Amino acid sequence: MWCETDPSLGAVTLGIHLGMSGKIVIADADGTEIDGGDYWEGGRQPGDYRWARFTVTFADGGRLMLVDPRRLGRVRLNPPVDQLGPDAQFITPAQFRTALAAGTTAPVKARIMDQRRIAGIGNLLADEILWRARVHPARAVHSLTTPEQTRLLRATRDTLRAALRDGGVHTLTIIPHRHRGAACPRDHAPMATGAVDGRTSWWCSAEQLLVPVIGLVPRPCGRTGIGFEILLVNLLPDCHKHDISRTARWRAAEPRWKIR
Repeated sequence: MWCETDPSLGAVTLGIHLGMSGKIVIADADGTEIDGGDYWEGGRQPGDYRWARFTVTFADGGRLMLVDPRRLGRVRLNPPVDQLGPDAQFITPAQFRTALAAGTTAPVKARIMDQRRIAGIGNLLADEILWRARVHPARAVHSLTTPEQTRLLRATRDTLRAALRDGGVHTLTIIPHRHRGAACPRDHAPMATGAVDGRTSWWCSAEQLLVPVIGLVPRPCGRTGIGFEILLVNLLPDCHKHDISRTARWRAAEPRWKIR
């Protein structure tokens, strides 16, 4: 986020990056607070500013603080906001398609979190968006179909609307289920986790599947002697190939998939 100061002071823009655990607390001189709120705060009481890493004191005695216990947030003067992509809250369908149109094997989660392409989506928001859209976070961008892109944009809008309405990212549906042993709140399948582009990610193991490239190789198969061996080729960078490489076999006598 960025805040423009009084033009009489030289038009300085204050850039605030919340990091993973930061939040904004605004306090009046009499101690009344507006607290950004978050899941980590526990029993923090008004006036407890132990984790305030940056404070602006106003002429009337009020204060704006960056409260951040993990020290991952940062403050910049005159940040290069012109390098940011369209705001995720207001992005148009055309702008969204452009952000996804580079046609690389980059994971879709990394792409929607790239602030140069779409501004405002962090790690937790991305997991919620992809869960709502039923898209695996490690899907290659170029593998998304037009309907999937449309679904992803709709999920982005719905997720941001819900976060703004209910008080923050920590109120979103999937957030309480981002832990080992949890089940998907939609279909109760086990939640899966892994690092995608270096970020801890969670997804539904049943609905958010990686879509492979399919190559058909004729091979003898069972008593019928008819069939194909189908190699499912990963769409991810080499370091992730073990995640989804599989060999499947289809039989004419048994019209179903077998994964081995």
